[in-house]
Amino acid sequence: METEKRVTGIGGFFFKAENSKALVAWYGKHLGLKTDDYGSTFWWKDNAGNDCSTQWSPFAKDTQYFEPSQKEFMQNFRVHDLENLLKKLSTEGVTIVGELETYEYGKFGWILDLEGNKIELWEPIDKAFQ
Repeated sequence: METEKRVTGIGGFFFKAENSKALVAWYGKHLGLKTDDYGSTFWWKDNAGNDCSTQWSPFAKDTQYFEPSQKEFMQNFRVHDLENLLKKLSTEGVTIVGELETYEYGKFGWILDLEGNKIELWEPIDKAFQ
């Protein structure tokens, strides 16, 4: 019996920083990350050989993007079929935060885990970043 596909990889790691622009520049200079205004994108291949991306992004210390979580970080998971996944999670009693949003680079939804950490779920369109 094949298990249901939900999370397919890590989409990103986001965290609050005192000076996100200076931090991005520091990581570019000292660790050689290819950076832009959003942090750094790491490219890899999935099991089918498709190009995939994972994002590393420092956010401003006063960002409200992580709310309602009070944590200094937020995880982003790549998922398969976000709309159906959110429906399933809702029936399982998982707290859904906000509404599903769609952009040229994918669909996004948000949930809270048992400790109130906000988790971003992303059904990606990786080719939009290339």
